[in-house]
Amino acid sequence: MSICNKKTLLCLAVSGSLFSVSYAANANDHHDHNHHDGEHNESEHRHHDAHVHGVVETNIAQDGDHLLFEITAPGADVVGFEHAPKNDAQKQVLANAVKTLNNPNLIFTLPESAKCTFEEAHVSHNLVNHNDHDDHDHDHHDGEHHKEHGKHGEFSAQYEYHCEAISNLDQIETQWFTHFPHTHKMTIQYLGDAGQKAASLTPKSSVITL
Repeated sequence: MSICNKKTLLCLAVSGSLFSVSYAANANDHHDHNHHDGEHNESEHRHHDAHVHGVVETNIAQDGDHLLFEITAPGADVVGFEHAPKNDAQKQVLANAVKTLNNPNLIFTLPESAKCTFEEAHVSHNLVNHNDHDDHDHDHHDGEHHKEHGKHGEFSAQYEYHCEAISNLDQIETQWFTHFPHTHKMTIQYLGDAGQKAASLTPKSSVITL
């Protein structure tokens, strides 16, 4: 279930579509320039769909006086593994990560002048063991084992803020890299009154200017 109402969902869908169009246009430009580059881009797109360790994707959309965040992160970036926790230590790491992700004020810093108040969060992941058979006859379950590990572990986080003076939202800073040091880069796609913007943040450059 989403954290947001239909208007918010529509905004996220529209922003996602615009970002997809932008990337498709870039891919077409490369294809026109060189056929081999087009094939290369298609291969990269397929690889991207499978997610890339060390890279977290974030979409940010403005919906009136609401600010919406949607983060997709590889499990390896968040907890250091992409399977169901196998021991108490991993269970604790997972619980701590979910707790951190459920507090977006630890993840993002918004300008005080924008008067933004956090309203809602939804965090999900697929690092669960549905069959609880990790310790069973691995040779017998080899096919199922490979199927399970063929599915990448992933986290999704959605946040919603209400900003009384959203026109003062001129930048967003992230502390993601402090909490999840396995991440090397966060790609940002932003859509709002300031227009559409893309950026790549790193531990040494963690602010996007809008």
